[in-house]
Amino acid sequence: MLLPKFHIGAVVWVTVVLAAPAAEQHSAAPTATVKNGTYTGLHSTTYNQDYFLGVPFAQPPVGDLRFRVPQSLNSSWVGTRPAITYSAACVGYGSDDSVYPELSEDCLYLNIVRPSKYAAQNLPVALWIHGGGLTEGSGIDQRYNLSFIVKKSVDIGKPIIAVSINYRLSMWGFITGDEVLQNGVANLGFRDQRLAMHWLKENIVSFGGDPNKITIWGESAGALSVGMHLTAYGGRDDYLFRGAIMESGNPVFYGNLGGWNRTSFTTAVNSLGCSSAFDKLQCLRQIPFATLNAWINTTQSFLGWQPLIDGDFIQGYTSLQLKRGQFVHVPIISGANSDEGTAFGPIGINSTQDFLNRLESTLPAPYASAVLSAYPATITYGAVPTGLPPSDVFPEPFGSSYRRSAAYYGDATMIAHRRLTCQTWASNNIDAYCYRFNTIPNGVTSFTGATHFQEVAFVFNNKAGLGYPPVSVDPFSGEPQSYLELSDKMSTAWVPFRHGQEEA
Repeated sequence: MLLPKFHIGAVVWVTVVLAAPAAEQHSAAPTATVKNGTYTGLHSTTYNQDYFLGVPFAQPPVGDLRFRVPQSLNSSWVGTRPAITYSAACVGYGSDDSVYPELSEDCLYLNIVRPSKYAAQNLPVALWIHGGGLTEGSGIDQRYNLSFIVKKSVDIGKPIIAVSINYRLSMWGFITGDEVLQNGVANLGFRDQRLAMHWLKENIVSFGGDPNKITIWGESAGALSVGMHLTAYGGRDDYLFRGAIMESGNPVFYGNLGGWNRTSFTTAVNSLGCSSAFDKLQCLRQIPFATLNAWINTTQSFLGWQPLIDGDFIQGYTSLQLKRGQFVHVPIISGANSDEGTAFGPIGINSTQDFLNRLESTLPAPYASAVLSAYPATITYGAVPTGLPPSDVFPEPFGSSYRRSAAYYGDATMIAHRRLTCQTWASNNIDAYCYRFNTIPNGVTSFTGATHFQEVAFVFNNKAGLGYPPVSVDPFSGEPQSYLELSDKMSTAWVPFRHGQEEA
């Protein structure tokens, strides 16, 4: 999910099976020789798949490499190394992280799931980038289990390899401030993702993948990440991917250079005893992990650690780049859910004045007035949730003006930018497959509707609801057969796009 739901004071240690289903059933262990050495993975006889888990793509960003651009691996070995267990998740701050067995700074690893007996066939590759508001989440999350989508690809005769990655989060990956800009160490989480793409470009052939047929794919902050790679370095094409999938996220950058982006760093160095240091970043690198982690955890809710324009990875406002055609010209899938605004809009909006007050907290007065006109109290078209009659008025704690507010915030955060993205691709004669998801899974109320994140289980074909409890509930439990059929259709539709855009 895009925003953290609560902060955790300590990791909740639970017993979970994070490997793909039935990974304990082995036949001959698969191997793959990359630039640095040879890995031994796992074989699942149930799924007839090979797993290579916890494969490093960068040097651990610890010690003097904390708050630095990720560094390529610089060592090799003789013999084999096991790649049979997931790495720790990157340190994050939210409910998603509460079920991961371990959180660590040393987290820049990826996981590869391939169908067996295709090792020499140069299969297309799907690279999954998880969401979580750039503050939580991980590639090891069971809700993003890759076995189901790989199995679906084999079942329909279009086999693919799927990869998931970790990247640094919160302050660890998106530290801000003037000194950060001066040292060229902004947007580190995006740079982690970029280095993982370079690693795949160099090494995926060793696993049976085609380095020229990589599709990057993400949801929420993961989709934002995909969008940032489409516009990175002024839209330069480094030929790292040939297609992109964005679910509830897009290439439109929301941040700026002021506000929290400056004050958060000042607050950090003042609180952590680094304000008088000549090199404040170096001082932060020397703080013990436990101390820094505890401080971030207690301040995450009111300090903003976000992407920023650095003149390098993000060179300017990406909406203007789209207008100028400065983005990687590859086909896309881009979509959003009908009721995104129920995840991002405030509750307790009982009057036009309440709505106006909230708008004016972020918009100039003339813009706020224009929004009021565009989203009137008598809103009918686009009233959120869309599945309920426009005449329905919600009680407390939502408020009588909640639906017009939710309609605006859904447009402002996701839907309008999805529309702009699709229009931009179409105007440049590039294939764009655009969708709206309008299904309410189990466990989601009618007041919430088809809100943020709800398409994920369908796209992954996760009909078993793997990984949802205890974070939430099984999205398919108790639902009709049509839900399972929709899951089959969506996962089937996504596979040909990854397999070859000409087949989509």
